[in-house]
Amino acid sequence: MGDKKANIKFACFFHLTNKMKKKGQLKLSFGMIFSIILIIFFLVFAFFGIKKFLDIQEAISTEQFKSDLKQDLTRMWKSSRVSTEKAYNLPKGITGVCFENDEYENMYFVPREFGGALIEHIDFEKTLDIKINSEVSDRRLCFDNVNKKVKMSFEKDFGEPLVTILKNE
Repeated sequence: MGDKKANIKFACFFHLTNKMKKKGQLKLSFGMIFSIILIIFFLVFAFFGIKKFLDIQEAISTEQFKSDLKQDLTRMWKSSRVSTEKAYNLPKGITGVCFENDEYENMYFVPREFGGALIEHIDFEKTLDIKINSEVSDRRLCFDNVNKKVKMSFEKDFGEPLVTILKNE
């Protein structure tokens, strides 16, 4: 009888320890799965953050281009005579910059998703070679973005009220 009680105690102990081992394994695998999910979550969040940061950097670069161009044109417009070439930085996502005779947005980026701006002090008749009473009033002047730089030439002679933008050949 003492043996029987000992066997029952041993069987209960063996059953409990076996159950505890299974629970421990289950908790360990749940912890591993949870860790993997957290790692994936942090990696996705990090890539999302980096992408947003690069998008913001691109937007800042385009706004800096607009600001620099406006300041340079205003400075040249106030001068009596100008003949200079300037290089402006642009992000690699932009393939070009175009000017057209439009009263709302006369400068835009290619592709158009980057928007544009209204730039003052430009003589579009000379810049776009528009003849008065001509049907070709829809012309554009475009500059390519080469190695993240756009090069433009500017001219203004004595007595001219506006600045002419020229393409470098």
